[in-house]
Amino acid sequence: MTARALLAGWLARQLSADAAAWLKNSAAQIQASSKDADLYLSVSLVTRKVGKTDLALTEADLREAKAARPDWNPRDWSTDQAARVLLLLALEQEPPRLARALDQLCNSADVSELIAFYRGLPLYPDPSRYLARATEGLRTNIKGVFEAIALRNPYPSEQFPQAAWNQMVLKALFVGSALWPVVGLDRRANPELASMLCDYAHERWSAGRPVSPELWRCVGPHAAGAMLNDLERVLRSGTEPERRAAALALRASPDPAAGTLLQRDAALAKAVAGGELTWERVVATT
Repeated sequence: MTARALLAGWLARQLSADAAAWLKNSAAQIQASSKDADLYLSVSLVTRKVGKTDLALTEADLREAKAARPDWNPRDWSTDQAARVLLLLALEQEPPRLARALDQLCNSADVSELIAFYRGLPLYPDPSRYLARATEGLRTNIKGVFEAIALRNPYPSEQFPQAAWNQMVLKALFVGSALWPVVGLDRRANPELASMLCDYAHERWSAGRPVSPELWRCVGPHAAGAMLNDLERVLRSGTEPERRAAALALRASPDPAAGTLLQRDAALAKAVAGGELTWERVVATT
C-alpha cells in the first residue's frame, strides 16, 4: 500500500464517521480542484474537524509504513498531523503545485502545522524540491519543529548535503535532542562531523558542562590522533554512561591505537567485544 492509502486507512479507522467523511471529501475536492485555496481552507480546519489525539498505530501498522516507504516511522504522529499530510498528498500527482502550496502553508503555519508539514517530508513526490524548505526549517528555535525534521525522518539522511547534515547533528546535541532517533546516523558519520563534535565537547568541558554520551557515536568511526586523546579522557574520568560510549567509539575506530586504549579497561573491552554493550544500552542508562 502507498503511504497515502495507509494514512487514509488509519484515520478512517480512528475518526468518527463525520470526521472521516469530511476528510475524504476534502481530499477529493482538493484533488479535483485547480484552486489552492481549497487546500489552505481544509488544512486550517483540520484540528476542528478531526481533533489532535495520538494516532493509534499497532506494530503491524508500523511495519506496513516501513514497507510502503523505507525508514518511515509515524509512531509519534497525531491525527491532525496525519490528516494535514494526507490533504497535501491529494496533490501528489502534481509535484510542482504541491511544493508551491507547501511553501505557502509553511510561511503562515503555526507550530503544530509546521511539525506536520515537516514530518511529511519523506512522503512528498520529487523530494529534491523540498531541500531548501527542509534546511531552512533547521534554523528554527522551536525544538518540536526541529525534531520533526531531524528525528525519525529519513529525508535528511537521503537528501541533505554533508554540511547541512553535520549542522543538524550538532544542533540536535545543542538543543538537547537525542541522537538515536536520527535516521542514518551511523551511515552518514564523516570526519568533518567528528572534528566538529570534538570541538563542541571541548567547549562544553571548558564551561564545566556535561557532554552527551551519544556524541561519541559519530566520532568513533573516524577517531584518530587528538580525537583518541578525547576518548581516553572520557574512558578515564567520565560517568559510567560516558565511559561505555567511549569504549564503543574506540571499538569503532580504525586506528590501531584505539584498541590499545580500550584494553586499559578489561571489563569494558570484554563487554564491547562480546556484544553485551551496545549504543542502545548506553542510551537506556542516560
